[in-house]
Amino acid sequence: MAASTAPPNLEDVPSLALFSELLRRMKCELTKSKRSIILIGPPGSGKSTQASIIKDKSYCSCHLAVDDMLRASVAAKTPLGVKAKEAMDMGEIVSDDLVVGIIEEAMKKPSCRKRFILDGFPRTVVQAQKLDEMLKKQCTGIYKVLNFAIDDAILEERIAGRWIHPSGGRWIHPSSGRTYHSKFAPPKTPGVDDITGGPLIQCKDDNTTAVLKSRLEVIDYYAKKKGLVANIHAEKSPKEVTAEVVDTLFNPFIA
Repeated sequence: MAASTAPPNLEDVPSLALFSELLRRMKCELTKSKRSIILIGPPGSGKSTQASIIKDKSYCSCHLAVDDMLRASVAAKTPLGVKAKEAMDMGEIVSDDLVVGIIEEAMKKPSCRKRFILDGFPRTVVQAQKLDEMLKKQCTGIYKVLNFAIDDAILEERIAGRWIHPSGGRWIHPSSGRTYHSKFAPPKTPGVDDITGGPLIQCKDDNTTAVLKSRLEVIDYYAKKKGLVANIHAEKSPKEVTAEVVDTLFNPFIA
């Protein structure tokens, strides 16, 4: 039997939590700006960490992590998720149109109607163009693209210690995808996932020459053709990076 997805009884929700959520939604409704952003950078540059901070500091922003969205769509067996799973079962790459469709689907949620933080997409200029086409139809667009630039030596240290829980495959299992770092965020037991007890594997290096070239082309597309790129010095400490990100985005976000 499928797990129940019924919302919690409001009588059981603490009053402070209800008032906080009500206040957040009221401020959200009063916010006219639809300034969505894209985060670009290699694995280990701190994009996801900063996305969570931006989300907390900006009313009405949802974090759209494409990898997580694909897993969730497949697990929930949405129409697009079923198509994505069919492609993966045949050993094919999920098409750009499907991924853009999943992003468009997520944008319909109340939490994403105002603006979103897109993490992990686009990775090619073609994907960027398809994303632009979809956003144009939705009468919205991208306000800023944050490029998390980082020195190769620092990136190598961060990536070398990264581990991932791939339970059930990269896209399929809803609880897979948790990441750890042997130095910065170690699991409770070395080599073991905290939640399932399953084994962890070393993360695949996503910084090949081809991937780097593609990433630079995307940055160039948004910089030269759109004028939207802001470079973030991702080699700094997380707190320093947060200060730089907030300085770049926070005031415009609440305007």
